Amino acid sequence: MGKRAMTQEMLARRDRIVALVNQQGTVSFAQIKAALPHVSEMTIRTDLKALDQERRIVRIHGGARSVSFVVGTDDLLDLRAVRNVDEKKTVAAKAAALVEPNTTLFIDSGSTTALMAAELPDEHFIAFTNSLAVAGELAHRAHAESFLIGGRINRFSLCTDGVRAQQHVESLAFDQFFMGVTSYSPECGFSCGSDEEALLKRLCINRAEKTVALMDSSKVDVRNTFGICALDQVDVVVSDGELPQDFLDACRDAGVQVL
Repeated sequence: MGKRAMTQEMLARRDRIVALVNQQGTVSFAQIKAALPHVSEMTIRTDLKALDQERRIVRIHGGARSVSFVVGTDDLLDLRAVRNVDEKKTVAAKAAALVEPNTTLFIDSGSTTALMAAELPDEHFIAFTNSLAVAGELAHRAHAESFLIGGRINRFSLCTDGVRAQQHVESLAFDQFFMGVTSYSPECGFSCGSDEEALLKRLCINRAEKTVALMDSSKVDVRNTFGICALDQVDVVVSDGELPQDFLDACRDAGVQVL
């Protein structure tokens, strides 16, 4: 078998592994081996290591996990950052204008919230975040006090999460929580792909006087696995001005302001 044929076979095999992992969410090494009965264990381990380095799957003890499950959002942060950029910039500018001096806020992780942080004026406020990208933007503000909450670093979405992050949030209180939105549907409300992410968002909602959801129109009528909250649990929705009429009607009925 020639080198080119071997490369094509390797790529096809790795694509098959990725498809299996994405379909199941989490798979054991034994399940992968059962799906590839004629492939040696050493080759499969090599494939898993390479796919993890390419960020196509996440290696875990005894198997592999889907990137979408680990990220808990609609995609990797570096890919989301180049999608719907103009709409996100519109949302980010509107959201930043809601921040008043001498207030306390929590800025969620996400590509839109990172753009929002870049729009914030250099004046005094106290900002907490679980996002490394947001923290980097806040570090340029000479008059603001900024805090990155502790926890495990998610290397795909570049944020902190887990029990320590949740405990940190439970000890705080905010005037405003600026929530990044992955998806919204009438049946599920706001939702995302990670139970830990959903829990952290719910904790922030409970600790905030006002919750502001940042969402462009592409997030409407999209369902995800883990529910965050119902529409009436947010106070303001900041959008790109292209939200569908049925969603606007639902906001009006729920008493939610739309900007």
